[in-house]
Formats: sequence, C-alpha cells, structure tokens
Amino acid sequence: MNSGTRMSLLAIIGGSGFSDFPALAVEASRRVETPFGETSAPVVSGRLDGAEVLFLPRHGIGHRLPPHLINYRANLWALRHLGAERVVGLAAVGGIGPRFSPLALAVPHDLIDYTHGRAHSIYDGEQGGLDHVDMTSPYCEDLRLALIRACAESGHPAVEEGVYGATQGPRLETTAEIVRLERDGCDLVGMTGMPEAGIARELGLCYASLAFVVNWAAGKGEGVITMAEIEAHLSECVGRVRRVLGILATSG
Repeated sequence: MNSGTRMSLLAIIGGSGFSDFPALAVEASRRVETPFGETSAPVVSGRLDGAEVLFLPRHGIGHRLPPHLINYRANLWALRHLGAERVVGLAAVGGIGPRFSPLALAVPHDLIDYTHGRAHSIYDGEQGGLDHVDMTSPYCEDLRLALIRACAESGHPAVEEGVYGATQGPRLETTAEIVRLERDGCDLVGMTGMPEAGIARELGLCYASLAFVVNWAAGKGEGVITMAEIEAHLSECVGRVRRVLGILATSG
C-alpha cells in the first residue's frame, strides 16, 4: 500500500453472489481494451459508503462465464489500467478443514493450484518481456491484514489463515479429490483463485482474497452437496461481505 495520505484505489472482483453490487453508487461503466482481449464485463466505478472503488464481476453479467473460461489476464490488466492498486478477489468456497464451516469468512494466506489449460501468465511470448515473479507469499500481506481488521470490525471475524486449493471446475470435486486436497494441506476449495493471484502479482497489484464458505466440501458434510444449500448460505454471506468491503473501502 502506498505511503502518505492518499487512499489507494480499491478494486473488487465479484464472484458467485456478486454478479452485480447494488450497494455501489455507480458513477461510470467502461469497457476497457486490453492486450489480452475482452474483460468479463464492463468495469464499474462508483462509491461504496462514500469511498471510490472499481467493481468487476468475474463471471460476467448474469454469472455466465465458467471458471475455466474467465479472461483473468484481461480483467486484472483493465483494473490496473484504470488505476487500481489494491484488488480484493471475492471467493465463494467449500470448507475442508474444521474451522471452515458454512458461513465462515476466511482470508487465505497461501494456495495450491490444481487448474490446467488456463492462460495463466501475462508473459505469453506475444507481449514481450519475461519475469519469474516470486510467489512465496501469494497474497499481499498489507491487504490481508486490512481485510482481517475489517472483518473483525464488521462483527464477523474471519479465520485469519488458510490454504486455498484452486480446482478446475465447473463441476464440484469428488470425495477422493477432497481427501487429496486435505492431505496436501488445503483448508478451502474454490475454482477461481488461480491464475488470478499469479497474474495480479505479475502486474504488481496488491491482491488478497476474501473467501466465504457456502458448503462443506465433498465428503465433509452429510449427504450430497445441493445448489439449494449453496444458495441459502450464499445469500447470508453476501450481506456480511458487503459490510466488510464497506469498512475496508473507507479505512484506506
């Protein structure tokens, strides 16, 4: 985060449950031409509790894009082009570890990438240049700590650490796959955490994830996972996340 009194511009990438953001007082909506093609949707700029923010729905308007077809490179490039310095990636996830029951908020500190076939780097041989970015700590610690403080202030404290396992989707995982993820050290499972975090690092953005648990992962709950269960938990999480983001946006 920048030093001084200027508040660095916050961008929010909306996931499931955040195809739009009614709490945002919209001031403009812009399509941005990028070297990597079209973004998921126009980037919206507006005010959240009086603070300037950018908003981009990861899955597009109407939640139409599956995780493996999202243009992560274009999305993040566009946000940086419009002046974003901090980016929060919202993530509806499944809980693996016992601390990550449905409705829990979490701010992951690490991740494991199980995705494949996605355009995962801005260094594609076409744009020129190459950099091997360090991913020892894949999330921006300053922003992680700010999210943790905002969650506490909202009245819904977050689990302050966790390992996010990024799977390919759009199908949910098998029980055996979740056993493998747990053995690998994953606490949460989602489908969009990578390559989003890696590309953000390549672009020099301060990026962190605010995860909200909408179901137990396969084999961790009772019976099969249903969309009715996910949607019920998602509906409750949306209000909590909105309060956290308002606090974050106005706290600098």
